[in-house]
Amino acid sequence: MEIIQKEGFNIIGIAIRTTNENGRSGTDIPQLWDRFLSENIMAGIANRVDDTIYSIYTEYELDHTKPYTTFLGCKVANLDTIPDGFTGKAFPGGTYVKFVAKGKLTDGIVYREWTKIWETDLPRAFTTDFEVYGIKAQNPNDAEVDIFIAVK
Repeated sequence: MEIIQKEGFNIIGIAIRTTNENGRSGTDIPQLWDRFLSENIMAGIANRVDDTIYSIYTEYELDHTKPYTTFLGCKVANLDTIPDGFTGKAFPGGTYVKFVAKGKLTDGIVYREWTKIWETDLPRAFTTDFEVYGIKAQNPNDAEVDIFIAVK
């Protein structure tokens, strides 16, 4: 567990409003990923900084047990060109605690790391939390996904 200051950034991608109640996010978020990959959403993102994929959790109604918005997209230089059907959003910087999920992606390493996070007593801000699927996440059998949790 490492405390990090992150600068603000812009994302363009697709989004869905979901909740962890009754396991709904367990259906909604994989469907969002399926759409992102099958429709090659990344190719339609203008001004992309790189090919890193961000899975962002924000607009929390209260905490992780209530509705929130999940964005799936890429960091962009600006929000000047947002294609039809896409969502663009600026995320502020802040103080984060970094976690790392390691192992085989299909074994649920990211979800398992989230269950550990939910059980911690971190002073979470419930503003913007995110996962980073960069170079280290390219090998699905030996992946590393960074998870950043906003704290007060």
